[in-house]
Amino acid sequence: MSLHFHRNPDGTTTGRNDANGFTVTHDEEEEVKRQLYEDAGWEYTPPPPPVPPGFHRFALMHDEFGDTGFTDERYAGLRARPPEGCVPVDRGCFALRCERPGRTLVDAVAGTVAEVRREHGLVMNGLGVEKPEEWYDAGHKNGYAAEIVAHLVLMAADRARRLGYGRREVVRLLDATGIDQAAG
Repeated sequence: MSLHFHRNPDGTTTGRNDANGFTVTHDEEEEVKRQLYEDAGWEYTPPPPPVPPGFHRFALMHDEFGDTGFTDERYAGLRARPPEGCVPVDRGCFALRCERPGRTLVDAVAGTVAEVRREHGLVMNGLGVEKPEEWYDAGHKNGYAAEIVAHLVLMAADRARRLGYGRREVVRLLDATGIDQAAG
């Protein structure tokens, strides 16, 4: 069974259950999701309340390609003393569910990654984005698109390190893209 969601130009959201053709369009995306889940016979859990202004919600992962799990001894200190606003969770790997301050979501992620590295010697390497090619709210700096950007950068940094690339080489590649250094 496959559920699909599409944001329409008029601001509404359309959802479709491919298994039976059930389709719904509504002004509120969560209402579309609720109806599709109900139609599919799945339990619907509403999203948590919004975070306060200046805070961002994200899940930060440390995935060692199946070599470790949540209970691995390397995570003992981080499980006991996670960064403020983060809770350790088992997602098949070690993860932190966080609500942290930052100017932007990427800023909040960067601060958390730096704190975990500094305090626990562990470099978090993703945000758990399963299908980064699915690009929603591309114009919104702090939404799902920002999670995709942060996930891909962390994943790229981790893979580059594993291949033997250093910071200079990765920064050179970023600089070569022409990304505006004054933005943000």
